Amino acid sequence: MYFAALLARTEDGWEASDTELDDVEALSDLTDLARDASVDEDTVLVYIEQEDAWFGVVRVDGEEDPRIYVSDAAAAARSSYGEILLTDELLGREPGAEDEIAALEELVGLDGDEADDPEFGPGDDGAAGRRTAAVDTDDDPEAVPAGPIGDASILADLGLSEQALLTLRTDALAEIADALGADEVLESVR
Repeated sequence: MYFAALLARTEDGWEASDTELDDVEALSDLTDLARDASVDEDTVLVYIEQEDAWFGVVRVDGEEDPRIYVSDAAAAARSSYGEILLTDELLGREPGAEDEIAALEELVGLDGDEADDPEFGPGDDGAAGRRTAAVDTDDDPEAVPAGPIGDASILADLGLSEQALLTLRTDALAEIADALGADEVLESVR
């Protein structure tokens, strides 16, 4: 089960609203949603969680690039909403690298004979009658690290230290809202 909320900072404190992510397909859509909720281009936080699996925070300050923190990148990678947050830049990949890798994989074996291909070892043909490529997981460009990823200091100036954020696991939103002084307004939308 997912939960998403927007916290927009105003002169009077924080305003909270729950949000639907049905129309959000990319980080840019999420950033636009946050900017629309912004009051005078002040800070907006987008919080997304998949119950007991992972949570993510996106911080948008005016027209600056969004800052992102994800509590468990590997768990988020298995989620459609998590994939929105796990950008190539956040994962340290070249933009578009995933598309290039997919295109290269399609080119392997176009002639239908992989036996002469140096990337394929002398492995077992197996039941499928195909040789398998030796995979080095250390060099796997699609590998997503387990654990936290992103800007752990994303909330430090708002009252939640980097170390405190890194220790949050379940019910993180309550801890974050408490540190921000936004627990009451957040409860109204939860």
